[in-house]
Amino acid sequence: MTHLRTRAVHAGQHPDPTTGAIATPINQTTAFGYGTLERGAAIFAGEAAGYRYSRFANPTVAALEAKMADLEGAEAAVAFSSGTAASSSVLLGLLNPGDELVFLGPLYGGTESLLRSLGERWGIKVVDATVPGLSACLTPATRMVWVETLSNPTLRLHDLAQVAAVARAHGAITVADNTFCTPCLLRPLACGIDLVLHSMTKYLGGHGDATGGLVAGSEALVGNIRKTGLGHVGGNLAPQEAFLFLRGIKTLPLRMAAHCEGAAAVARFLASHPAVRAVHYPGLPGHPQHALAQRQLQGGFGGMVSFELAQSERAVAAQVLNRLALFTQAVSLGDVDSLACHPASTTHSFVSAQARAANGVTEGLIRLSVGIEHPDDLVADLAQALDAVH
Repeated sequence: MTHLRTRAVHAGQHPDPTTGAIATPINQTTAFGYGTLERGAAIFAGEAAGYRYSRFANPTVAALEAKMADLEGAEAAVAFSSGTAASSSVLLGLLNPGDELVFLGPLYGGTESLLRSLGERWGIKVVDATVPGLSACLTPATRMVWVETLSNPTLRLHDLAQVAAVARAHGAITVADNTFCTPCLLRPLACGIDLVLHSMTKYLGGHGDATGGLVAGSEALVGNIRKTGLGHVGGNLAPQEAFLFLRGIKTLPLRMAAHCEGAAAVARFLASHPAVRAVHYPGLPGHPQHALAQRQLQGGFGGMVSFELAQSERAVAAQVLNRLALFTQAVSLGDVDSLACHPASTTHSFVSAQARAANGVTEGLIRLSVGIEHPDDLVADLAQALDAVH
């Protein structure tokens, strides 16, 4: 299978050998019979294939992991109950007290809060290298470099091949959160990144009805993360959710094309409206990293758009948001429904005001997750909301 659209449908899934069911069955069970003591001992020792307990592995979840490993070009993948559980398991599975983690921001506020709080508790130093640059922040203790393929919420990019090369020369593991791009637009492992992470809750599920996370990479790294995140912490994904993600991913390439089309139309409109001071969308020629986006992203520039109002005040942002009809105010993203939020008071309220200011998360910033509705209708909705404050 060569094409992503084909692999999104077929990878990791086969008709059920017992019933012939095309949809992967939901194996709603906690334990699995292994027949004999000898076979059970072999499974627990890792010397024989088989399932033992759904906290460690489940056939429905395994099908999802196989599909995502294929789409990301990875040797292995492990699924979790949320994106945060996936992120936590990467830290706890691969870092030790005294290690340093360097990140290139801005990051999703919840991720930065997680890194700093776990780091402080477990003796891991967390360093923000966004302004000084990656090379300036690496030390002999640096063990991990963390980056988002499109930063949340201001949609900045980093040259992943360059990040991977610098980190590899230093002996550090690289982690790229690919939630905003999905493998439809970017495969970080192909750029030399070691691990790719997803909040599957977003574009992979696509319908706002399941919460999950995933990490993909080499067998060795994923094995350590699985052992810690599932075996010790217990952040496993339930089979019902795995079934929903398997269903959602089948239409991922088609949905992402619609998201990208709508976001491009919305960004062009916003860039022309007098009530808008700036638009953050890498598909616009005026974006400072447009050339990098053209080189690094394939098939589109994503479904996320952020913009700053000319009147950068929370009260004005509230007026605009509260007038929207097709954009539901919610903090998630990647749904077929269009969503809008005010990052300073929601997704990035976890970080300090100083950090928000440094990363461009102003009181006048609004983040849009453009759904699959017709672009003309979305533009009309934004027009009536913005006209009211101009």
